[in-house]
Amino acid sequence: MPANPNALVSTDWVADHLNDPNVRVLESNEDVLLYETGHAPGAQKLDWHADLNDPVTRDFIGRQAFAQLASRLGIGPDTTVVFYGDRNNWWAAYAYWIFKLYGHGDTRIMDGGRAKWLAEGRPTTKDTPSVQATNYPTPSGSDAAIRAFQDDVLGFIGSRRGERGASLAANRALVDVRSPGEYSGQVTHMPDYPQEGVLRGGHIPGAQSIPWAQAANPDQTFKSPAELKALYEGKGVSPDKEVVVYCRIGERSSHTWFVLHELLGYENVRNYDGSWTEWGNSVRVPIEK
Repeated sequence: MPANPNALVSTDWVADHLNDPNVRVLESNEDVLLYETGHAPGAQKLDWHADLNDPVTRDFIGRQAFAQLASRLGIGPDTTVVFYGDRNNWWAAYAYWIFKLYGHGDTRIMDGGRAKWLAEGRPTTKDTPSVQATNYPTPSGSDAAIRAFQDDVLGFIGSRRGERGASLAANRALVDVRSPGEYSGQVTHMPDYPQEGVLRGGHIPGAQSIPWAQAANPDQTFKSPAELKALYEGKGVSPDKEVVVYCRIGERSSHTWFVLHELLGYENVRNYDGSWTEWGNSVRVPIEK
């Protein structure tokens, strides 16, 4: 599978398309208050917590709610949607992946995100744009090609609930994109973040540790395809394999999914968004340290 040539756009491309009626630019940050301090002109805020997550069930918004969100943002089925944000485009990649879950076709990420836009001295505004609502159709179809659930992962690693061990097939690769401390089980939360309610630390048996941010340069752009290829294939994560990626709640692993599937062209990559928050709290699932 070839890499997606349209998945990544430059800040120049975005600047040239800010007034394009067929393009919608969405800013999605870890810090949901950043947007109000200034954003690219015409960009709309996409709050990863309030807009993309179901308020009751631990899941994403449903298909109908997604259609309502896209309609409010002035997005039609053929609209080019460009995401950008803070922290190496961490949450922009999360939003991108969710839009792909619901089958939106033309989705892109602005390379370098918010940091690069500001570093280049490009214009910002505190004004909230006014867009004409659309009537986005309720998505149909399956998300199985890019999303994995806990039972899928148990089968993927050749294990059943209650078994201690696992046997990962040679044509499969499992990637833990969390920090080394989380992978080893020394901590159950991200560095410099509060302790979270996960009962067990460690990693899923057979997982390779490739922290998500290793795919980014210091200026928050993505590394070159050659560098990314060396990073993942050096750990045995090659394009001929079925790949499952995971982190804590599926947000950091969305970034890695984007790198593998969109930038490197890996055909079979799924994001286990239940991730360690689910796995580390589950009864009788295998864990390694």
